[in-house]
Amino acid sequence: MKKATFFLKKYSTYIIFLVAVLICIAISPDFFTPTNIVNIGRQYAGLIIVSMGMLFVILTGGIDLSVGSIVALGSVITATCLVAGMSLGVAMMIALLCGILCGIITGVLVSYAKMAPFIASMAMMTMARGVAFVISNGSPIPTPEGSIIWLGTGAVGVIPTLVIIAVAVVVAFWFMQNYTSFGRIVIAIGSNETAVRLAGIRVKLYKTGVYVISGLCCALAGILLCSRTAIGSPVVGEGMELDAIAACVIGGASLSGGEGSAVKAVIGVLILALIGNIMNLLAVPSYPQDIIKGIIIVASVLLQTLTSSNKKEA
Repeated sequence: MKKATFFLKKYSTYIIFLVAVLICIAISPDFFTPTNIVNIGRQYAGLIIVSMGMLFVILTGGIDLSVGSIVALGSVITATCLVAGMSLGVAMMIALLCGILCGIITGVLVSYAKMAPFIASMAMMTMARGVAFVISNGSPIPTPEGSIIWLGTGAVGVIPTLVIIAVAVVVAFWFMQNYTSFGRIVIAIGSNETAVRLAGIRVKLYKTGVYVISGLCCALAGILLCSRTAIGSPVVGEGMELDAIAACVIGGASLSGGEGSAVKAVIGVLILALIGNIMNLLAVPSYPQDIIKGIIIVASVLLQTLTSSNKKEA
């Protein structure tokens, strides 16, 4: 019984993903085609990057509801800078710095002002979206022809550039989580913040750091979304915070902190991607997709609860 519980807890995310893939292949012959797989990669590269930042926030026991709004802000700032005649490198740098600034503000509110992560990030969610609307005057901003679209539509061989960037980010986060003191301290803070503080570690600085990382990831995702459509939009990223949280939870992350995996968070994103993709191939409206996402999230959390309970009883 103990071995079965351990196996289920460790590999449940991969099992759910495998079952989802098999179901998709059985339902639609158009699913497992190169064109469709490439489209999934391009469409969800941004969410994968955002989920990495969200994971580190969740590992500390926090939450970041501002990610979708910062994505929109990054998108709008990138497009605005390009229209103003700046180079792509400069435009990206300004967008990334704005994402970092948003993360610093949220992190300071959480760590130093002792504000609840839910409230602090919700305030930033409202402010960042508002700034995006002010900069764009509420309208999409088309980028100059050829200035950034090549990034969103380009590929190295058959692999889209966006996918390569997303994979590089995931590898960086996987390494940071497993092989750096920062990653270990972040996990320790989520497991027992008091013990970490008594050990003389500057907990406030690390907690601020994860929100900065999240803001940076969101700004990068905003740049990539802008490159896909060649438009900076103040409404892009709506609901992305819920998808990022769902991906982390499906991937086994605990919302109380201290538990989660970068690789499993990516699998969580892919599970959500499969649901959306197969529904689109079957011409199913978006609302049933939300219902199924909710069911999967509930099932994942229940599975975590049951396996954790069995582990404690053992």
